Amino acid sequence: MNLKHLSLVIVATSALFLFTGCQSQCCDKKMSATAASSTAQPSVATTTSAAAPAPARPSTPATVPPPVRIKAGLSTSITDSEGNVWLADQGFVDGETSERPDVQIANTKSPAIYQSERYSMTSFSYPVPNGKYVVKLHFAETFDGITAPGERVFSFNVEGHEFNDFDVWVKAGGGQRAYIETVSVEVTDGRLDISFTPKIENPEINGIEILPNY
Repeated sequence: MNLKHLSLVIVATSALFLFTGCQSQCCDKKMSATAASSTAQPSVATTTSAAAPAPARPSTPATVPPPVRIKAGLSTSITDSEGNVWLADQGFVDGETSERPDVQIANTKSPAIYQSERYSMTSFSYPVPNGKYVVKLHFAETFDGITAPGERVFSFNVEGHEFNDFDVWVKAGGGQRAYIETVSVEVTDGRLDISFTPKIENPEINGIEILPNY
């Protein structure tokens, strides 16, 4: 073999090796890409929907069914000498409250009922089931500006029962003495209503009892 032929053989052999290596690398790259694409998991966006909260129910104020006792003029409840609980001042329209805890009250075993009052109110209303009731209105004249009969006179109406020209001093027999006005009524509209009308000075009241009349 002459030198020319030997050179051609070497060139051909080198070209074959280069071609084979290129093919091998290309195949490896293709196989790697295929393997990667086959093993990779697609990213799927998921949305979790939260359960809608249940709508809040409006709260309704609780009322105490009869028998119920309202302590006029106090922001807290009290218990009388017989163990009855009197609820704090409520149910009145208009007026002011006054407390006189040091005043001595005659004609009662529960003076605390009469040591505070609501005065200058125009009405009182309390929800009750329809039916018959005995209503007790508690009074005592403890204002030091009232010193004689005729200095505080007012009228009130309890479910249609009218009490005109009511004078606490006259009814109780003087100042700082307890007096209870009792009236039987029938409620037909789901509320016990009392209205007050001034004549001389302002109306005043110390407590109200609403008792079922079986």
